Amino acid sequence: MNQVAIKTIERADAAVIEGLAECGVATVHEAQGRTGAMEPEIGAVVPGAAVAGSAVTVLCAPGDNWMLHVAIELMQPGDVLVVGTTSRSLDGFFGDILAEFVSQRGGAGVVLDTGVRDVKDLRTQGFPVWSRAVSPQGTVKETVGAVNVPIQCGGRLVIPGDVVVADDDGVVMVTRKQAAEVLEASRQRIDKEEAMRQAIRQGGNTLDLLGLRDKVIEKGLKYEDGPVDWSPRGA
Repeated sequence: MNQVAIKTIERADAAVIEGLAECGVATVHEAQGRTGAMEPEIGAVVPGAAVAGSAVTVLCAPGDNWMLHVAIELMQPGDVLVVGTTSRSLDGFFGDILAEFVSQRGGAGVVLDTGVRDVKDLRTQGFPVWSRAVSPQGTVKETVGAVNVPIQCGGRLVIPGDVVVADDDGVVMVTRKQAAEVLEASRQRIDKEEAMRQAIRQGGNTLDLLGLRDKVIEKGLKYEDGPVDWSPRGA
């Protein structure tokens, strides 16, 4: 493991990050070609939380959260801490005390490919956390890892400074250099969906609005007059 803590990273424009937060995970995921989503096991610990921010990455040894303490000190307001390990580890890497530390640094939230604990306190604090598991098992501070290096989290490569978007639907990553482009595509998608919503309220049908009616027939669907008796023969 590369034992290094990079102190300075490049970040996307703050207005772009804020805009991606407003668009939400599902819209951003679709807008960038259905890419960037972390595995669905990375779920919200605090329901209703929604954030976006620049990724400050942490690479830890299994069962060892020492590097979180190093990384949080380097966070800037609006950053999201993203934690991975060199091999699978579901121990409780993060709890209410570290949440207080991140809050004091102005961090927007935390995403962990590990477990968390102190869930009741985290929910009382309303602190945004996404994790793979919940576990009371604590961690040690023995092995030096790395901060602000590329890591794997939730099955996704995360580069320091990439934009993290997280809400109840999960977590999606947007590369820093494409963030503005993805935001524009996300807003276009929102406008399109709003137009469809209005059309539905006026009696529109999604098969027609999405151009799916002829396609489903071409794929072999047949409409037949009913009703049909589906009871087993001889019943």
